[in-house]
Amino acid sequence: MISLFFSYSHRDESLRNELETHLSVLKRQGVIQTWHDRRITAGSEVDSSISENLENAQIILLLVSSYFLASDYCYDIEMSRAMEKHQEGSARVIPVILHPCDWQNAPFGALRATPTDGKPVSMFANQHEAFAIIAKDIREAAAQFSPSSTRSTARPPSASERSAAAPGIRSSNLRVKRDFSDHEQDQFLEDSFEYMARYFEGSLVELAQRNPHIQKRFRRIDANSFTAAVYADGRRAAQCTIWMGGRNAFSSGIVYSNQENTPGGSFNETLNLMDDGYILSLKPLGMPLLSQRREESLSQQGAAEYYWSLFIEPLQR
Repeated sequence: MISLFFSYSHRDESLRNELETHLSVLKRQGVIQTWHDRRITAGSEVDSSISENLENAQIILLLVSSYFLASDYCYDIEMSRAMEKHQEGSARVIPVILHPCDWQNAPFGALRATPTDGKPVSMFANQHEAFAIIAKDIREAAAQFSPSSTRSTARPPSASERSAAAPGIRSSNLRVKRDFSDHEQDQFLEDSFEYMARYFEGSLVELAQRNPHIQKRFRRIDANSFTAAVYADGRRAAQCTIWMGGRNAFSSGIVYSNQENTPGGSFNETLNLMDDGYILSLKPLGMPLLSQRREESLSQQGAAEYYWSLFIEPLQR
């Protein structure tokens, strides 16, 4: 049975729990056994327990987010040792991208990430699809370990084998331009809109939980539009409508109105698709007076936070 180790930030614990649920079949079939630091029993030494289970692991999952990259323990201790084991050939390191972040420039950036093409779990309209892809990739990685390759019976790799397994010295300047197809551009816009809808819905829930005098309302009008509203002590304090405007009209891209109105009517801002040949992004038109982001291209997360800042601004005056 393959030992699998989760390296993650506690800020991402809910996603780790969801992923472990999707690995249930692999565990029931005896393919893997999983370990994370929540398995440490009372009275045990935390650091030694983590170190022991990390050393015994054949598959190490790095659950990557900005929280993971900011954690000294995850980055400097767990990830560093994981990469050493990967280069030795004693373990397989699999980056699991949870949220958009600068993971490509991390030491594990050259490894094949999951889900497909390193698309973050949080960017999937249905996150169960992302976890199913991850589970499939883990099953394939586990299949590459024969019973004789487990830590208890494997011979230590020779110096020449360790050298062959280690990546060569290379430049980090490896980007090349490419042509994004119409399908990829349309899919990016759709994914961005779905991400924004989830972002608003989740943010409204958290806002109401933290502020007892606040009530919220989120409503999907259809597949391409939604409304949001916030009430302070029962009085409407903020509202908006956000919709997909297409790619050919003046109000193209993802459109924002500070009123609850019919999509296609008046609007206050629009985020248009940008293609620089390297990545797809979203660029504000810069209509609001408070906006200083006309020249800035935004990621999906940045675009969602930009529209949220327009929405929440009346409550923060």
